[in-house]
Amino acid sequence: MDRVEKCREKFHTLFGGEPVANEGSDPEFMRILQRFIFGEVSQTGSLDDRMRELITVTVLTVNQTLPQLKSHVGACLHIGVTPVEIREAVYQCAPFIGFPKTLNAIAAMNEAFAAQGVALPLESQETVTEQTRHEAGLAIQAPTYGTEIKDRYTWLPAPFDKAVPDFLTDFGFGDFNTRTGLSEKDRELLTVVLLAALGSAEVQVRAHVVGALKTGSTREEVVCALVHAMPYMGIPRLFNALNCAREQLSAD
Repeated sequence: MDRVEKCREKFHTLFGGEPVANEGSDPEFMRILQRFIFGEVSQTGSLDDRMRELITVTVLTVNQTLPQLKSHVGACLHIGVTPVEIREAVYQCAPFIGFPKTLNAIAAMNEAFAAQGVALPLESQETVTEQTRHEAGLAIQAPTYGTEIKDRYTWLPAPFDKAVPDFLTDFGFGDFNTRTGLSEKDRELLTVVLLAALGSAEVQVRAHVVGALKTGSTREEVVCALVHAMPYMGIPRLFNALNCAREQLSAD
């Protein structure tokens, strides 16, 4: 099967329709795009369609490419990804890209949900209270990352020497990573892709590659996730991520 046929098959699986032949105002560009993404990149590596589409949703959220985000939320639903899984992939971007951009993505996601008849709000995935969020976040953070952040920022003036590490623990891990709807493995793999797409975050990419490996992803899965993200975030950001995590991702 050549890449044109592979593209047609994958596009139909994801969207229920046919890829561009000669339709529209820019059919040449769309043929290049679709045949590369769906006929080549989507065929390379071990990740299944569910994880690939969650990766795509994550990168599109980071990039704020909202029309395409709505389209891929629809693709997620079409292949059986649950609304909760999609929502959790978008929600967990907040500590990395900020609340305003995440709200933009949530609005686009909810438009796609409404178009498919998904009732909102979705069921709660919270597992912590105001009293437990710190300890619950620390219980996820410490086994994978230890006290690296707390130790690194002891030089900050009070009260920030304590507040900054605690914000990461309470907000990044306590408010988001404690939520149900996605496994710890999935969250870490999506975080690697998120940071790669964000750019200028090579230190964090390398740390979260280690985190992804510790939480069950293989080297091949991490590379596959980054390569799958490449058509949406660009080749330079793929190479930046691969280069900074070369030691962690190199075959034994």
